[in-house]
Amino acid sequence: MPLLEVKDLSVRFTRREGAPVDAVQRVSFSLEPGRTLGIVGESGSGKSQTVMALLGLLAGNGNVSGEALYRGENLLAMNEAALNKIRGDRIGMIFQDPMTSLNPFLTIERQMTETLQLHRKMSRRDARRRAIETLETVRIPDSARRIGMYPHEFSGGMRQRVMIAMALLSEPEILIADEPTTALDVTVQAQIIELLRELNRERGTAIILITHDMGVVAGLCDDVMVMYAGQTVEQASAASLFAAPTHPYTRGLLNALPRLTDSSDDDRPLQTIPGNPPLPGEVGAGCAFAPRCAYCSDQCRQSRPALVAADGDPQALRACHRPVGEILEAQHV
Repeated sequence: MPLLEVKDLSVRFTRREGAPVDAVQRVSFSLEPGRTLGIVGESGSGKSQTVMALLGLLAGNGNVSGEALYRGENLLAMNEAALNKIRGDRIGMIFQDPMTSLNPFLTIERQMTETLQLHRKMSRRDARRRAIETLETVRIPDSARRIGMYPHEFSGGMRQRVMIAMALLSEPEILIADEPTTALDVTVQAQIIELLRELNRERGTAIILITHDMGVVAGLCDDVMVMYAGQTVEQASAASLFAAPTHPYTRGLLNALPRLTDSSDDDRPLQTIPGNPPLPGEVGAGCAFAPRCAYCSDQCRQSRPALVAADGDPQALRACHRPVGEILEAQHV
C-alpha cells in the first residue's frame, strides 16, 4: 500500500485582475515506503506548488482540488490543526533557501527544540540533547557548541544541513526536499545528496526530491516524474527513464547534460531546448510543449495528449501524441 497517494491534484491561483492561473493540473503519483521520487522540470513547471499544496502551504489566493491520501487520510481535506500534527512530524520538509527559512533572530537551538517540545512534548533539556544528536547525524562538527549559534554564523552548506536536521528531528516517514542543493558548490552538493541517500538507506525514509538537476535525480531517485507547464509529461522508474526517455521534453533535458565521456577536442556546443516555457495561464488547447518540440504536428497544436501507458507498460506513463518508437529511434541517431 502506498504511503502517499496523490490523485488529480490541481492548484489554481485567483488574481485581482485577469483570469485565474492554473499552476498544477491533474497531477497524480504515489510514494511507497522507503522509495525516493524525483519531481523534475524547469523553473515554473509546478514542482514546488505541488508539494506546497500537499502540506497546506499555498499562498492565500491558492485553491487546491483532488486528493492526497497519507495513510488513507486526505491531507487536502484536513483543517489547520490536523495538518499541524503531520507537518514537521510525520512529513518533514527541507525548503529551497535555508537563509530565508531559518529565523535570523533565533538560535538554532530555539528553532530545533521548539519542534520537539510541540510534537513530542519533550522537556527543554531532552529536546536540546535530541537536537544535538541530530546535528551530529548530519555531520555538523562541534554540535554542542554550534547549536547556540545564529543562522548567519553558518556557511550555506552548514545551513542546509541544519535544515535537514530540523526536518529529521521527529523521524518523519516522508521527507520532502525542495531543491536542497541550489546555490551550493559542487562538493557540498555531493555531500548533501550522499546524506539524503544514507537517510533513505539506513532509516527507510521515503523522499520526494524536487529539482531541475537530472544528474541529482540519477544519483538518488528510484522513480521520476517529469513536469512541464503544471502537467506531468512523463513518469517512470529512474532506470527506464534515463535509458530510454519517451517524451521529447525529457529527451531534451537529458541531451542538455554535459557528458564527461565526450572527447576533449569536440567543440560542439551543448544542446539546448529552443524557446522558453510558457507563462502560467498562457497554455493553449494543445500540448504545452508543442511550440518548442521538434516532433510537433497539427494534432499536437490542437489537442492536449493524455497521460497514458507507454507501449502498454502501466509503470511508464507519457503524455505525447508521437509514437514511442519515433522518439526512441531519434535518441540513437
